[in-house]
Amino acid sequence: MARYTDANCKLCRREGEKLFLKGSRCFSEKCAVERRQVAPGQHGRTMRRKISPYGLQLREKQKVRRTYGVLEKQFRNYFKKADRKQGVTGEILLQLLESRLDNLVYRLGFAPSRKAARQLVRHRHVMVGGRTVNIPSYSVRPGEVIKIREKSKNLEMIHAALKETGRGDDIPWLRLNKAGLEGEMLEVPERASIPLTFNEQLIVELYSK
Repeated sequence: MARYTDANCKLCRREGEKLFLKGSRCFSEKCAVERRQVAPGQHGRTMRRKISPYGLQLREKQKVRRTYGVLEKQFRNYFKKADRKQGVTGEILLQLLESRLDNLVYRLGFAPSRKAARQLVRHRHVMVGGRTVNIPSYSVRPGEVIKIREKSKNLEMIHAALKETGRGDDIPWLRLNKAGLEGEMLEVPERASIPLTFNEQLIVELYSK
C-alpha cells in the first residue's frame, strides 16, 4: 500500500500553517511552523508571495489531502465519488474523508495523530461492529461502534492520547465512552460540525476545470 514516508513537518511548513500531523508536538515549542516560518527547500525564503487563483485552489486541495493523509489518486477518487452524489460536492467530500476509520479513531482521541491512528488500525487494534478491521480507509457508517480490542486496551499510546488531547467529547456527531475505549459515529456530520477551516469550494473549482 502506497503511503507518504517523508517528514510530516515539511508538509506544514510548505502550507504555511499547522496541519496537526504530529500530535502533541504541534502544540509545543518544537513545532516546525513555529520555529521556521518558511517553506522547505533551498528556495523556501525566496518563494513568491503573490499567488494565482489556481495556486490558491491547489494549496487548499493539498492542505485537505495532507491533513487526512491520503495520496493524490485516492483523493481524486474521493472527489469523483462526492461529485456523483446529490448535494454540495465540497461538503460531501469532507464527509467521506471524515468517515474514514483512521480519522474517527483520531477524532475519538484514541491516537495523537491520524498517522498514529492509521498504525493502530493496520496493526489490528481496532474493531468496528464487533469485528477487527485493519483497513484505514474503511468507511464507517452511522450507528457503527468503534472499539479498541480487549487485548489492546493496555496500550500506553491510547491512554496517553486520551489524556492529552481530550477529543471526542466535544464533537456532536460522535459518542465516546472513555472507560470502555469505544465510540460511535451517530450521524453523517454537517459541514458546520466538522472542525476544519478549509475552503472546500476551491477544491471543487480546481477539479471542475
